[in-house]
Amino acid sequence: MATTPTPRPAPPKPTWAPRVPATRPLLRPTIRIRLTLLYGGMFLIAGILLLSIIYLLTAQALSVSGDLPFKLVSGVVQPTVSWCELPAAPTSDQFNKAMAACVQYQREMALDDLLRRSLFALLGLSIIAFAFGYAMAGRVLSPLGRITRTARQVAGSDLSRRIELDGPDDELKELADTFDEMLDRLERAFTAQQRFVANASHELRTPLAINRTLLEVHLSDPGAPVELRELGKTLLATNERSEQLVEGLLLLARSENQIVERKPVDIAEVASRAVDQVRGEAEERGVEIRADYKPAVVQGSGVLLERVALNLVQNAVRYNVPEDGRVEVTTDVRNGEAVLVVANTGPVVPAYEIDNLFEPFRRLRQERTGSDRGVGLGLSIVRSVARAHGGRIVAEPREGGGLVMRVTFPR
Repeated sequence: MATTPTPRPAPPKPTWAPRVPATRPLLRPTIRIRLTLLYGGMFLIAGILLLSIIYLLTAQALSVSGDLPFKLVSGVVQPTVSWCELPAAPTSDQFNKAMAACVQYQREMALDDLLRRSLFALLGLSIIAFAFGYAMAGRVLSPLGRITRTARQVAGSDLSRRIELDGPDDELKELADTFDEMLDRLERAFTAQQRFVANASHELRTPLAINRTLLEVHLSDPGAPVELRELGKTLLATNERSEQLVEGLLLLARSENQIVERKPVDIAEVASRAVDQVRGEAEERGVEIRADYKPAVVQGSGVLLERVALNLVQNAVRYNVPEDGRVEVTTDVRNGEAVLVVANTGPVVPAYEIDNLFEPFRRLRQERTGSDRGVGLGLSIVRSVARAHGGRIVAEPREGGGLVMRVTFPR
């Protein structure tokens, strides 16, 4: 008789274990203790130096003033300095008053000299103390500068940067380690998001390509009914729009990364190629393209930079006025930066709607959702590519309608 196998126990449910902070010694070298010791030690050393200098100056003043301003010669008291005067044949009271005045004047001169030298010594010690304090403050605060520089690099879409601060286990190292852990989590999250978008886009490309092939085969059949051909054209346009969306998602996921391999790219050449690709569509829509190219070489990816120019010129042509539209494309170097400007005539764009144009799948008006005008990722891709190259894009509404798109790249 067969025995029934004993069922395995169910695995325990995963539980969230909060991170318990590591216990730290009570007398660890914190910033507070280090600054206290530093400032206290500086004050003690400065006090010792100042007391020593004053002691030496006082001893010198006493040794100089140790000689009396008069002497006894053949039973007659004679002054030894010019500022001590004795009356001729003085009485006892006159002699005592004159001696007291000479000694008092000598004491005042010694105190004045001591005060003057002490002030010079204090001034010298103050300069030394300020210089030493500035150097030590810079040494203590140097980890904060390193944290700030890393944060700026991370703000430039480079999540691979880490502080990796060495030194004593104080508050600054704890802050740097916490910042590094946050960057690790952010990098994993962004990497997972980009990987998901890329994988999903790749998986969607195959069925879309198959659908397009099947539709084209059916449309090529001369015996197909008219209704079926019209339906096939509609489905083919929808399929083409989906392919554009997938390609846009792939490019957007790629452009979010930092550009690793950089080569010299002339923005003027990139803009010229973009204009050549769009010129046919512009002629069909009755849009005139004016171009003024000046060399502007940057370090970056030629493919992504060409996509920037192509998206801007395409948008400028497609979102234009129905008749006598114009598009102006210029490249130049201004203030040490390469600048690409694409301006067009078109409908009036409110200033408060400018930021919405750069969001994925966000459109200004309902009429911008047509299949012949893209999928709503063009400006999002432009902004992502510009950020990946360390640049920026600014949109400004033109008087009378239209936009001025200005993209700047560091050289």
